[in-house]
Amino acid sequence: MKRSPLIPIFLIVAVDVLGFTIILPLLPFYAQQYGATPFVVGVLATTFAVCQLISGPFLGRVSDRYGRKPILMLSQAGTFVGFVLLGVANSLPMIFLSRIIDGVTAGNLTIAQAAIADVTPPENRARAFGVIGIAFGLGFLLGPAISAALAHFDIHYPAYAAAGLSMLSIFATWFLLPDAQQKVDSTVNAKSAKRLHAYFKDLNLRWLLVEFLIFGFIFSGFTSGFALFAERRFTWDGHAFGPREVGVLFTYSGFLGLILQGFLLGRLVKAFGEAKLVWAGFLSMAVGYGVLAFANSIPLLVLASTIGSFGSGVIRPALTALVSRVTDARDQGAVLGATQSLMSMGQIVAPLFSGWIIGAASRDIQYLAFWGIWLSVLAVLGLLVRSFCHEKKSHGAG
Repeated sequence: MKRSPLIPIFLIVAVDVLGFTIILPLLPFYAQQYGATPFVVGVLATTFAVCQLISGPFLGRVSDRYGRKPILMLSQAGTFVGFVLLGVANSLPMIFLSRIIDGVTAGNLTIAQAAIADVTPPENRARAFGVIGIAFGLGFLLGPAISAALAHFDIHYPAYAAAGLSMLSIFATWFLLPDAQQKVDSTVNAKSAKRLHAYFKDLNLRWLLVEFLIFGFIFSGFTSGFALFAERRFTWDGHAFGPREVGVLFTYSGFLGLILQGFLLGRLVKAFGEAKLVWAGFLSMAVGYGVLAFANSIPLLVLASTIGSFGSGVIRPALTALVSRVTDARDQGAVLGATQSLMSMGQIVAPLFSGWIIGAASRDIQYLAFWGIWLSVLAVLGLLVRSFCHEKKSHGAG
C-alpha cells in the first residue's frame, strides 16, 4: 500500500508546531520575569514578525528554485538555535536575540504549505492544508500542557524541550521528506517574476491577501495578548491565571482544532466550499472575541474560546487553499510566502496594540474589555471584505 505523501509533512509540521506551542503560553511571563511591561511583550512578538516578514518571501522563492527539503532544514536549524538561546537567556536582550534568529529563519510553515501544494491537486488542497491545521491542533493540545508541567520545575525547561523537538524535526525532514517538487531553473526566473507580477494584478487574489492580513492581525493579537488579558481578568483556585491556566485554555483550543480539521473540515468544504467557510470563520471570531471582551467567569471564557477557535480553525486552511488554487505550481512557494508575510504584517502591529491596551488596563481595569472588542471589530472587517469579494464576483459573473 502506497504511503500518503502528506504523512511525512504532517509529522514534520506537528513536531515543529509542538515546539512553538510549548513556548507560546510561557513567553509573556518569561519576559515579564526580566522586567518587560505588557507593551514590551508586544514589541517582542513584533520583532519576530518583522524578521519573518522580511524572510518569508525570500525563503519561499529559494525553496521554489532549490527544493523544499534543504531550505526547510535551514529554517528548522534557525528555530533550534533560537530556542537554545531562549533557554540560556538571563536578560531581556538575550530573549530578543533568540526571537530575532527564530524570525529570520521562520520559513517552516510556508515551505510545508508549498510542499503540500506540490503533491495535491487543486480540488483537494483545502483538505490537504487541513493537515497543517491538525498539526496545529496537536501542538496546541500537547505543547501548552508540556510547558505548564516543565515550568513548574524551572521556567527555562520548556525552551530546552522546544529546542529538542526542533532537532527532532530536522531529523524527520532529513529521513522522511521526499523532495518531490521540481526545482526551478535559473533561466526561468525572469518569467517567474513576470508571473508573480500578474498574480498580484488579479482582483480576487488581492482581496484574498487582504483577508490574510486581517486574519494575521486577529490571530497575532489574540495569541500575543491572551495570557496577559487572562492574568488580569480571571482567577482560578484563588489566584490569578498563570502559565498553567493559560496552557490549559490553549490545550482546549488545540483539542477543538484537532477535531475540526482532523474530522470535520473535509466534509465542511464539500458541503459549503472554502469561500463560505472563510465567511463563517470571520463571523465566529467576531462573536467569540466579542463574548470574551465581557466574559467575567470561567464558563463564559470557555464559550468564547469555543466559538473563536472554530473561526480560526477554518479560516487558515480555507484561505490558503483559495490562494493556492489560483497559483501556478512553479510559484507556490513564492506566493504562499507572500501570504505568510502579509500575516506577519498583522503580527507586527497587533502585538503592539495588544500590549498598549493591556498596559493601559493595568492603570484602569475598565479598559481591558477593549482588547477583546478590537479583535471582534477586526473580524467584522474581515466579514465585510469577504462579503464584498462575493458581491464583486457575482457582478462579474452576471
